Amino acid sequence: MGNDGGSIPDRRDLVKTKAKAEQADKQNQILAKWFFCALSKRPLQEPIVSCELGKLYNKDAIVEYLLDKTIYGDGATICGHVKALKDVKPLRLTPNPAPVDPSLDRPQAAYVCPLTLKEMNGALPFVYVSTCGCVFSATGLRALSSPAESSTPPTTNSTAATTSKSILSCPQCSTQYDRLTDVRTLNPSPEEEVVMREAMEARRAAKKAAMKSKKRKVAELQDEEEEKGVNAAGEPSEHKKQKTVVASVSAPKTNASVAAMAKKVAESLAEEEAKRKGKMTDAVASLYAPKNGTKKKETFMTMGTFTRYA
Repeated sequence: MGNDGGSIPDRRDLVKTKAKAEQADKQNQILAKWFFCALSKRPLQEPIVSCELGKLYNKDAIVEYLLDKTIYGDGATICGHVKALKDVKPLRLTPNPAPVDPSLDRPQAAYVCPLTLKEMNGALPFVYVSTCGCVFSATGLRALSSPAESSTPPTTNSTAATTSKSILSCPQCSTQYDRLTDVRTLNPSPEEEVVMREAMEARRAAKKAAMKSKKRKVAELQDEEEEKGVNAAGEPSEHKKQKTVVASVSAPKTNASVAAMAKKVAESLAEEEAKRKGKMTDAVASLYAPKNGTKKKETFMTMGTFTRYA
């Protein structure tokens, strides 16, 4: 190569360099997150729900996944943290009032922020309130809640002041929420998703611990009632009542009239049987027992036939 007047090689022709990794198209990633279901990959259509990690799903896809975990190949990777319908929140979305523009080269957002009318197309961060499911742009909700924080009168207790500042009312439905724990980001960045996952696991662990402590307290109260034998109102405890009911059922009461009637019936049946045997002829009696009185194993059905047990 070279020195022949035909070509002049440069460095890229002589040195092999490592190929650059292919980068995913950010525009297509945004379209996939904000216009399609994260689980079924079908276009988003109401009812739309979101999990605690801020992903968007069609509700019918979540129901299908909960009924059959293998219906979607990557379902465990995408929404493995969704164990029941209570783990997702139905979203209250505001339709886009703008008419559809056919000249646009990308899909037009179907929903907007009710406060700023900004389109929910991935260009701006959007959040939802976990207590009611209302969806807003992050800047619109932050701007609306800031004046309420500054107008809150100071209190002597710092804890009470912090609590009063964090509890706000939803600007769309007036449902109370905590701005520190009840505001979830939709389609967060990978770094923010890690933080949201840690917060989700902490909430679930705290809820499980609270349920265990509640069950323990109930069991302790029942044990105390059993020891005392009476409850707070001075009546027998429920456990003692159940024992009494079981004992009464297991030991049935005997009625004198019923016993006398049963005895009469038994006597009448015995009389009828004696009469029947008294009227029986010798020929009929010989079918059941021989005349000499020795009892044989054979009967009139097997008489005259061979049997190894005779």
